[in-house]
Amino acid sequence: MPTLLIIDDNPAVATALNVLFSLHDIATLHASTPDEGLALLEREAVDLVIQDMNFSADTTSGEEGQALFAQIRARHPDLPVVLLTAWTHLEAAVELVKAGAADYMGKPWDDRRLLATVNTLLELSEARAELDRRRARDRLQRTQLEQKYDLRGVVFDDPASERVLALACQVARSDLPVLITGPNGSGKEKIAQIVQANSAVRHGAFVTLNCGALPSELIEAELFGADAGAYTGANKAREGKFEAADGGTLFLDEIGNLPLAGQMKLLRVLETGTFERLGSNRERSVRVRVISATNADLPAMIRDGTFREDLYYRLNAIELALPPLAERPGDILPLAAHFADKPIGESARAALLRHPWPGNVRELRNVIQRASLLSPGAHIEAADLNLPAAAAPMRAHAPAHEPDRAQIEAAIARAGGVIAQAASELGLSRQALYRRMERHGIKTPT
Repeated sequence: MPTLLIIDDNPAVATALNVLFSLHDIATLHASTPDEGLALLEREAVDLVIQDMNFSADTTSGEEGQALFAQIRARHPDLPVVLLTAWTHLEAAVELVKAGAADYMGKPWDDRRLLATVNTLLELSEARAELDRRRARDRLQRTQLEQKYDLRGVVFDDPASERVLALACQVARSDLPVLITGPNGSGKEKIAQIVQANSAVRHGAFVTLNCGALPSELIEAELFGADAGAYTGANKAREGKFEAADGGTLFLDEIGNLPLAGQMKLLRVLETGTFERLGSNRERSVRVRVISATNADLPAMIRDGTFREDLYYRLNAIELALPPLAERPGDILPLAAHFADKPIGESARAALLRHPWPGNVRELRNVIQRASLLSPGAHIEAADLNLPAAAAPMRAHAPAHEPDRAQIEAAIARAGGVIAQAASELGLSRQALYRRMERHGIKTPT
């Protein structure tokens, strides 16, 4: 059951509010003076404060209420405060709302409006509290993950990245092949290194072959090696990647570019642990953990006949799907700070979050490193990033257009005078709605 603290020197006000809220399963506490109210806040768990603006006899300036609000705000910045006021100091109450008070009510108040406002604020507070709890859980899980596993210094702060990393560390203990999927530049090789670092072959070699960086006629020689004379220019025997990775991990990047002949030989190695060098009839045995990666749609390639289905299922014993950077926005600013040689200003931070990052982490690194080198100031600002101009994303509940006087008055009427509800309908904050009401000369309903 939520709990409200009523700070008012009038016992009749406290009694009336207690009756009103008790009928709606909301508990109340009462303090007659600001000092007593502040003391109660230190001792009790309170979800919302309803405070008067005057506490001394024959005082109507509202200065006592302003001082009390300032102290509550300083000690409990996230606690919503509703002001009880009168027309004699309405302007002061409006200023306090602009300074962060949740809302204000004139005396005598309207029970329906007050209940609607309080329920809305309690729902928002619970949502914020749940968000804080979830963030605390996420921080704890990240800390535990970093303490338990070798993450190779990876920088992350997004839950999507954390899920991939947790799964990568979990599957690292087995010797099953792993397929890492995701767009170019998203960090697939870093995930492969983390799998290696937490595997049973962590002390073995980590050998990389980019299957898209070599001509198709050379890939087999790179994978399996070649005897002298096996092909033109092969003047001496050479060791392949499988032999080099024996007792460790072989990372096959862009596996979708492996030609069909190489796919067939790779499948045989995965099934038997043996292979032959080009130009040789002697079988060689290796024990290698194979991790492959691709940005290609392998099931579509299977349908087109350019990738073997049996090899796909052999490679895909465990799939780690790494989302593009745009789908893990929590990583953008931590990664940017990691790549930067100087602090990143607020304008640059906003621009980084707006950009869609088609080139993913690789693009972000290049942008930040270039900005660090070329920015003239002590901080990196938006202009230093040289990002293409893009419209800022629409804020949640942002108004599609500027409401006029008639629309504002109609929204307030539909909301029964509840400013918070009218503001939400118009896509504005309460403070923004108050500013527009003042501009149009619209009086606040009592």
